[in-house]
Amino acid sequence: MPQILKIGVSQSQTLATTADTLAALRNTTELAASKDISILLFPEAYLGGYPRTCAFGASIGSRTDEGRNQFLAYHRSAVDLGDTPNGAGDDWLDRKLPVNKETGRRGDGTREILEDIARETGVFIVTGLVEKTVGSLYCTAVYVDPVRGMIGKRRKVMPTGSERLVWAQGQPSTLKAVTATIKGVKVVMGCAICWENFMPLLRYSIYSQGVNLWLAPTADPRDTWESLVKTIACEGRCFVLTANQATKRKDLPEWITGQAKETGRGREQLTNGASSSGGTVVTNGPASTQRRRSMSTRTEENHEIAWRCKDNVISEESTLDEAGISTKLQNTSLAPEETASVVDSSEEYVSAGGSCIVNPMGKTIQGPVWNKQDQLLYAEVDFDDCDRGHMDFDAVGHYSRPDAFKLTVEGLDLVPPPS
Repeated sequence: MPQILKIGVSQSQTLATTADTLAALRNTTELAASKDISILLFPEAYLGGYPRTCAFGASIGSRTDEGRNQFLAYHRSAVDLGDTPNGAGDDWLDRKLPVNKETGRRGDGTREILEDIARETGVFIVTGLVEKTVGSLYCTAVYVDPVRGMIGKRRKVMPTGSERLVWAQGQPSTLKAVTATIKGVKVVMGCAICWENFMPLLRYSIYSQGVNLWLAPTADPRDTWESLVKTIACEGRCFVLTANQATKRKDLPEWITGQAKETGRGREQLTNGASSSGGTVVTNGPASTQRRRSMSTRTEENHEIAWRCKDNVISEESTLDEAGISTKLQNTSLAPEETASVVDSSEEYVSAGGSCIVNPMGKTIQGPVWNKQDQLLYAEVDFDDCDRGHMDFDAVGHYSRPDAFKLTVEGLDLVPPPS
């Protein structure tokens, strides 16, 4: 029987509220279903948001009140899946933990919403999210089966750099792969979040479970990311889906930028849709009618840097084309040859995306897509290609010399699922 499925990734950005982002996830999944996509991956921290550029007012030996308020806003935007800080494992998956007697459920309902979307669309969803439990936050990914609901949850075991300030370390036991039979095709999925993909032993622990689909939600927008996932695909003889957000500076939340977002009701200060007093804070009156002028350059890592030009602004009367380049300049002292580099800094990409799909021989078959928002990438693939690739290389079988090398992972059995 052919082992063919359509698999896809969504290059989507977090919206102003978690409710808005969930609605967008539903719309994207419905679109995927219309294209017969069976498995769909969303980026790291898609629900709750990746706090890019935020320092949370922290330096070694010092924290600020402003930074604590930023953490409060971030905590409010995170989702509660009803798990415990140590992770309740199968008891959480099987809904054996006590529920809230008033709501009849455990958590804030996000789990149930995701399960409803998967069931209604028939799409197997994997999405990154920021999970809160008690006072801690975890960078998490969930597997949502259309029939069985949530069948697994990953918590990132090692946040990178400043992420460690706001994200706790997850449990190695969550590295357990999951299995789903979709349209007669057996898919064994493992997930490594962002720079976990650089961890050789973690990679081996996932390979050891016989995965044929590797999921890599990420926040790394560098062009070097593609080379890493191509290595993983070739090393593990598996298909790789990797999804990142393409985020403009204007998409960052108000609690990071300090700038109110425009809505149809005027300027609103949004903290997951609510103020600290529980209501929406609305500032009446028009938004500012001027934008700062900046010069744009791009680094080797594909980051755009906007340099402010002193004492210059672009009038609101100026028009900006699709690339963010001003076509009519007023109130400016720049020379004509400089005007081509003028951009609206709010349109600057702080994360360039780079989502792609790679086959088991390490060839990119879709993407990477840069500096484009709301992109759905997909490909029809043959999972028999994974076994074809094992003829000459099996990282955890004949090529691994298991008589000579051993790996143990706390709380995790490194065994493939039964046939």
